Amino acid sequence: MIVLSLFDGMSCGQIALRELGVTIEKYYASEVDKFAIANTMANFPDTVQLGDVRDIDATALGHIDLLIGGSPCQSFSFAGKRAGMSTKTNEKILTLDRYLELKKQGFEFEGQSYLFWEYIRILQQVRQTNPGVFFMLENVEMGKRWESVIDEAIGVRGVHINSALVSAQVRKRIYWTNIRTFQSTMFVPPDSAIPQPKDRGILLKDILETDVPQRYYLKPEVVQKLIAHSERNKEAGNGFGMKPRGGGRK
Repeated sequence: MIVLSLFDGMSCGQIALRELGVTIEKYYASEVDKFAIANTMANFPDTVQLGDVRDIDATALGHIDLLIGGSPCQSFSFAGKRAGMSTKTNEKILTLDRYLELKKQGFEFEGQSYLFWEYIRILQQVRQTNPGVFFMLENVEMGKRWESVIDEAIGVRGVHINSALVSAQVRKRIYWTNIRTFQSTMFVPPDSAIPQPKDRGILLKDILETDVPQRYYLKPEVVQKLIAHSERNKEAGNGFGMKPRGGGRK
């Protein structure tokens, strides 16, 4: 299988495919964080790094079997400003064509979530060589308006899955994929047929180490800053923060 991974991070895509027993013939990765790239290359030295997603010409890569990626979520997240995909002059970007026009004209964009349109641009390029390419996109839970924009652009409605079903972390996400779909009604894009994972009942206490060296404990002043940060977010009404628990070392 030939894979193109956008916003590759530490290459969790390769980890997942390896766990599934998939044989990877070639793995292209687009990532800009130097530490993430170093991590990937240490674990998967055959990875072909392509750099910034905005500079990729996928037509030069040839046949791609699978396109994956999780575009930046900060401007969609309920914990942020929820500006979505927009310019700094507050124009909402609702189509790939409009994004490409603004990009060509040198407009500046708000945050990084607009990079979703780079995923769609590259998906269209990949389809020139392989019209039946499989894809998977991940992003955060968001408002229905932006979710509908993504549904329409990518051509399938996302499935909502909370990673708490299979891990110790509450992580509500949306996944868009054409690997398995069904048509629920003729008036909307197809739905993902990916089933909800079975709840494994994993809790944080199940994965925490019991014998942790002193150097890994937070200093009291750091804890107080985190508590203050949580209080500020609570007052702002977004509920983003941390809840301290007792039992740590003094």
